[in-house]
Amino acid sequence: MKRSLVGALSALLLGGATLVGAGAAPATAASPAKAPAASPAKASTKAPKAVDFAGTVALSNCSGSVVRTPGSADSDPALVLSNGHCLESGFPGAGEVIVNQPSSRSFTLLTASGGRAGTVRASKVAYATMTDTDISLYQLTSTYAQIQSSYGIKALTLSDSHPTQGSAINVVSGYWKTIYSCNIDGFAYRLKEGDWTWKDSVRYTSACNTIGGTSGSPVVDPASGKVVAVNNTGNEDGGRCTLNNPCEVDQNGTVTVRKGINYAQETYPITKCVTTGNKIDLNLAGCVLPRP
Repeated sequence: MKRSLVGALSALLLGGATLVGAGAAPATAASPAKAPAASPAKASTKAPKAVDFAGTVALSNCSGSVVRTPGSADSDPALVLSNGHCLESGFPGAGEVIVNQPSSRSFTLLTASGGRAGTVRASKVAYATMTDTDISLYQLTSTYAQIQSSYGIKALTLSDSHPTQGSAINVVSGYWKTIYSCNIDGFAYRLKEGDWTWKDSVRYTSACNTIGGTSGSPVVDPASGKVVAVNNTGNEDGGRCTLNNPCEVDQNGTVTVRKGINYAQETYPITKCVTTGNKIDLNLAGCVLPRP
């Protein structure tokens, strides 16, 4: 889970950077000394000028972003999106869903150039799971209007439609202050890693060679500027359906292993589960996120 937090931890213990795109486990993210050669300046030359770091955040072990749905109001408490495996409490178990859990976690909010704009703080984990998808949504103590007033930063908007195969994407890591550019290669019917299984996952082309610490990065469509997915894992060693080595399983049960390829979880389903006041309502019509 970018890989998986667990996988990331294993790699760290072995002296390597783990979690390609998905889940650096808490304390799994690679240390700055082992960061990829790409510096913020190098990344910016690869990414479209329209995509930058504004609105992204750095966690202690992962990446994330301040996000809103198309229906969010400026007066709503802001949300931070990351991976379920990036929770400070550790990986949720298979089948586990967390809602409205108190949290005071802090996030470093970044400027367009990747500098530090300030710190925002959570009041709770509004929703988190690693079942069917790999997401966490933190509700902040600040509204979107307050963040924009204090730091001049606008939230990223979640797309409310399914991403498109072949479209260009940017994976924007607040942890590493690096932007990866590639395309959506396709979609995995089921993506299985260890005890966890995710549905309809985004598969990147090989150019997005994300590493540990990029877990939770927003995947941005540069054409619209909207978030279409959240980076979460990749197959590091060619293993079959094991930690840090997810495999694809099709409708017929056929397993495919793609060594070195990374994945993300679609975020449009989130928009179907958010109601007035940015509240998560799993009973909304069209909401398919797992329930507790």
